[in-house]
Amino acid sequence: MIGAIIGDIVGSRFEFHNRKSKNFELFDPSCCFTDDSVMTLALAQAILNCSGDYTNLREEAVSCMRRIGRNHPHSGYGSHFYGWLFSADPHPYNSCGNGAAMRISGVGFAAGSMEECKEMSLKVTDVTHNHPDGILGAEATASAILMARRGASIPEIRKVFTEQYYPIDFTLDELRPHYRWGALCSNTVPQALEAFFESVSFEDAIRNAVSLGGDSDTIAAITGGVAEAYYGVPEDFRKKAVSYLKPDLLDILERFETAFPWEKPKRDPEPAPDSMA
Repeated sequence: MIGAIIGDIVGSRFEFHNRKSKNFELFDPSCCFTDDSVMTLALAQAILNCSGDYTNLREEAVSCMRRIGRNHPHSGYGSHFYGWLFSADPHPYNSCGNGAAMRISGVGFAAGSMEECKEMSLKVTDVTHNHPDGILGAEATASAILMARRGASIPEIRKVFTEQYYPIDFTLDELRPHYRWGALCSNTVPQALEAFFESVSFEDAIRNAVSLGGDSDTIAAITGGVAEAYYGVPEDFRKKAVSYLKPDLLDILERFETAFPWEKPKRDPEPAPDSMA
C-alpha cells in the first residue's frame, strides 16, 4: 500500500503542471500527500477494523472514510465526494470517477483470494462510486494487485486486465503527446496499468505514470499500488514518503503493514525480449 502513497506524493506536484518526461526529481519540498493517500489509508483502517471478517466492511468503509477524511479536510477532494464526506446522510452518487481506483490498494494486499478481492472491492467502492465503471475500475486495480502479489507475471496480469476489464490499444509513447487530464476510471485505470506493464522496476513504473501527464497523482497512485505488489518498494523511497505523512496516517500505514506484510512473490523469470515469440 505504500506504493500507492508514494505515487500520490510524487505525482502531487505535477497534477496541474504536467511533466511529459521521465526525467524529474521524485521527491521535492513541493510534494504532499493528497486525498488519494488519505482515502487509501481510510480504507486500510476499515479493513483492519474488520479483523478478517469482512461482513461489515461496507459500514466500516463509510465510517472510516468520513472520520479520517474530515480530519484532513483540505486534501484535494472532488466536489461530489466532499459533499458526501460532510453530508449528514451520505448516499452513493453514481460516480464513475478514478477515486474508486486510487484508494483500493489495501484490498489487493488484504484479500485472500480473487473471489474475496472482488467482494471486498465492491463493498468499499459502491458506497460512493456505484456507477458500473467506478466499480469496474476499482476491481480491475485490486485484482491486478492481488495477481502481482501472488506471483503472476506481467503478461499474465495484462491478459486478465485486457480481457476482463479494459482493452489497451496504445503504448505510453503513443499516448503521451496527446493525453490530457481526466477523472474517469475509463481514461485513468488503463493508462495507469500500462505504466506498470511497460516498467522494469518500481521506480520506473512511477516515472512512467507521471510522464503521461493528466491526473498525475491519481495515475501514479494506481500504478504504485500494483508496482509495489510486483517489485516491492525500495526502503529509501518508503522512508522519504512517510516523512510527508501526518502521525495519524502513518500509524494506520504501519499497523496495516504489520497485519498484511509484503513478501517477495515467487515467479518464473520473464523471457528476454529477443526470445519472445
